[in-house]
Amino acid sequence: MYNYHRRHTIEVNIGNTPLGGENPIRIQSMTNTSTLDTPSSVEQCIAIIDAGADYVRLTAQGVREADNLGNIRRELRERGYTTPLVADIHFNAHAADVAAENVEKVRINPGNFVDRVKTFEQHNYTDEEYAIELQRIRDRFVPFLNICKKHHTAIRIGVNHGSLSDRIMSRYGDTPQGMVESCLEFLRVCKDEDFSDVVISIKASNTVIMVETVRRLVDAMDKEEMHYPLHLGVTEAGDSEDGRIKSAVGIGTLLAQGIGDTIRVSLSEDPKNEVPVAGKLVNYITSRAGHAPIEGSCPESFSAVQPQHRPTHPCGIIGSNNTPIVIGTSAGKLQPDFLYNGNRMPHTSPLQRTIVDFIYYTPLDNVFPLLNASQVNEINHCTASTIFVQLDCTEATLDILQQVGSNKQAVIILTSHHINPIGDCQAVIHRMVNAGITTPVVIKMTYHEDEAEELQIKSGVDLGAIMIDHYAEGLWLENNGTIPSGHCTDYAFAILQAARLRTSKTEYISCPSCGRTLFDLQQTIARVKAATSHLKELKIGIMGCIVNGPGEMADADYGYVGCGPKRIALYKGKRCIERNIPEEEAVEHLVALIKSNGDWHEA
Repeated sequence: MYNYHRRHTIEVNIGNTPLGGENPIRIQSMTNTSTLDTPSSVEQCIAIIDAGADYVRLTAQGVREADNLGNIRRELRERGYTTPLVADIHFNAHAADVAAENVEKVRINPGNFVDRVKTFEQHNYTDEEYAIELQRIRDRFVPFLNICKKHHTAIRIGVNHGSLSDRIMSRYGDTPQGMVESCLEFLRVCKDEDFSDVVISIKASNTVIMVETVRRLVDAMDKEEMHYPLHLGVTEAGDSEDGRIKSAVGIGTLLAQGIGDTIRVSLSEDPKNEVPVAGKLVNYITSRAGHAPIEGSCPESFSAVQPQHRPTHPCGIIGSNNTPIVIGTSAGKLQPDFLYNGNRMPHTSPLQRTIVDFIYYTPLDNVFPLLNASQVNEINHCTASTIFVQLDCTEATLDILQQVGSNKQAVIILTSHHINPIGDCQAVIHRMVNAGITTPVVIKMTYHEDEAEELQIKSGVDLGAIMIDHYAEGLWLENNGTIPSGHCTDYAFAILQAARLRTSKTEYISCPSCGRTLFDLQQTIARVKAATSHLKELKIGIMGCIVNGPGEMADADYGYVGCGPKRIALYKGKRCIERNIPEEEAVEHLVALIKSNGDWHEA
């Protein structure tokens, strides 16, 4: 499990760009133009393709949009662009039938392909009633598959956490298990009908749910001898650094595990901006192929689907049930928990011998020594309440780990210089678990980047994958390039927030704009952030339409959803509070709603 390799999948034919099998990981994005506007859609498709996308997706809300996909495809071909197009279908199975004749791939959502619009109502189905519902799905889905067979059209079964049907919710709840079953109901029909040009996606805005659900799906497919390729994405990831880091944490954790054959980085920005981010993410992971082997022994208790936090003893505010900490060399917008000051010697050494490196607890009233592997023998001479010992994975032998573990004031700073630092660190942590060593671990990753986006992606992948699986009790992000060190501190906190381990700022769950969006998404996000970004305890959803809005916002405290052209509905959790608000008044109404529920405080 410590060595990178791609999961084996079957090859799926999608126009002239096959997916899965031995093919590279494909990259895609989605237009945000009206699919009825042929010239604008064509121009945006070209911009996305020129940015490097392998596929372009367009929404098809109805039959007219699905039919016009043929015109868009025809004009693109006349201009020399042969990139496969994908239709995105919700609520309208007949639109899927029409789209299958016009594009190379059709995405359907099991939550609303046949099932009625989500109401969040509880329905108690008997087994017989549930079987009737499954037959109803089969009766509608098989004719669609036959159209796809006739026109050599691939399909994507795209499950979204925010649009599970009431039927699935009633039996399985709003759970990873429910998301997996929603997908399997359709996959079993595909298998029975010998239809193999199938891609699967199973997405959520919550990275923890997204990662666990994809792993559960892979495990379930393996048991049923299904090896379909997977499309990965974090829905409603947001914009700017938060959107990039959140996507890197969710998508990168799975790619690093070898899972994933195509990805979309969903940013609330111009669609072409998504493509280079996805490319950097894929390139960073796939460069690990064929790396020097990492040796290790997996604990018997380890679950690859849902890893559990290893037992650790507390050392001050680190370890046990404490919130994961951040170490940094300076403050950014946020202050690290511990500040590393290098060789700045305090007035009174906490050691009886001279050690040159020190870490300060950020109230700066305590100083702690930072030892290295050659200084481990000094550990019992310390009088400090906390001792940090920095070890590279190559130095973390069982003997060294046991020496450090014998002192309950010690915390390990674990570093790696391996091209696959995730597997390298995992192997050391498992060595500690197997030996019963409960010393807290802080993962330190050092990069050499001059471009912020590169650092966000790489650190999001490495530190995010380690933290989301509970391998460590803190992190330390360091960069030797030109990016200010304070940014590293802020990125570290963003990684912890993306992994749902520590909230340090307002979280915005905002969808990428698409042809269904009913207002200017980017301007709206900016206005909502300007009014609410000081409310660090809240999650606020900003959704372009009702397809995933209410469902994804079940994880948010408040929601701002397009319900008509330039008209907004406001939600508290899943409950719609106010509808049909003019767009220019909606932010003011949102602030009033937050205040009325006692969640507002002044900046």
